[in-house]
Amino acid sequence: MSIKKIGILTSGGDCAGLNAAIRAAVHRAHLLGWETIGLTNGTAGLLNAEPSYRVLKPGDFDGSVMRQGGTILGSTNKNNPFAFPMPDGTVKDRSDEIIEGFKKLELDAVVTIGGDGSFAIIGELARKGGIKMVGIPKTIDNDLGMTEVSIGFDTAVTVATEALDRLQPTAASHDRVMILEVMGRDAGHIATSAGIAGGADVILIPEITYSIENLTAKIESVKKSGRNFALIIVSEAVKTPDGKPAQMEYADGEKRYGGISHYLCAKLAEVSGVEARTTILGHVQRGGAPTYTDRMIASAFGVRAVDLINEGKFDRMVAWQNRQVIDVPIEDAIKTYQQVDIHGTLVHTARALGIYIGDDE
Repeated sequence: MSIKKIGILTSGGDCAGLNAAIRAAVHRAHLLGWETIGLTNGTAGLLNAEPSYRVLKPGDFDGSVMRQGGTILGSTNKNNPFAFPMPDGTVKDRSDEIIEGFKKLELDAVVTIGGDGSFAIIGELARKGGIKMVGIPKTIDNDLGMTEVSIGFDTAVTVATEALDRLQPTAASHDRVMILEVMGRDAGHIATSAGIAGGADVILIPEITYSIENLTAKIESVKKSGRNFALIIVSEAVKTPDGKPAQMEYADGEKRYGGISHYLCAKLAEVSGVEARTTILGHVQRGGAPTYTDRMIASAFGVRAVDLINEGKFDRMVAWQNRQVIDVPIEDAIKTYQQVDIHGTLVHTARALGIYIGDDE
């Protein structure tokens, strides 16, 4: 097929490295003589009477853009277009409106930078509307299948590791246990990697059960060794030992993960009288300048995504395996959820370092 104009959009939660991927795709498309259109605010921008977009050119990407966190195109991570919530409380299928928005822009193909949720929804839109699509994986949780790493993960781990580095001196100064709560919707990759790199004494992740008794015993053993502080890192999706999720309900009625660190803080004080303090990083992990790794991976992904379009390969996601970029069917990527391997290298490493990472063997 003859390609003349492609679209690029970012969908779902933001993360560091998105702008580097956009930049790379624009540069590669320019070398092929194509026009590139940035769809602003994800699929939400296509619901306007006139689609919201901006023309992207290599000159738009000076040295500062790829160093920026977030996405210059904006994004959306709510309101499924197939069941879109309306002001009167009903839901409406607005998928045809989005498809019409794509068609108004006369795009030959679209590059979607997203995670499993975005790929599932936009993939369905693409099939329904006959839109040719390729995907670039991004998620700080690193839980998308078929790729060893996704855009945003390395920066999130770096931020969490730095937080442990900063918490250690204040913990030592006040004889305290510091609990750091990090993101991780249903997978503990951030907590595991940052916990090992940041010298945590305890790593708690959703994949492995734990007990307050064994957690307390670990803290006591640290004290007996002569050290006056301890560091705990916990994924936000970790449940209480009795299986209850730690969630907070917001004004709009939505429940989101958060608060497991406060639960642990109270339990440690109750069971052993330990003085503990908690820090919840939250969206700090998403923002800021991307690391070298995220910039490099994002750049390679952006180039390969455009190359896939040029080769006429669609419904595929670029992926990182064995130090190179490959491509896999999007369907395979989103159906293969990548949790922490409880028998894998990192869990074994943590236990070999004496870190308490739960009770499962």
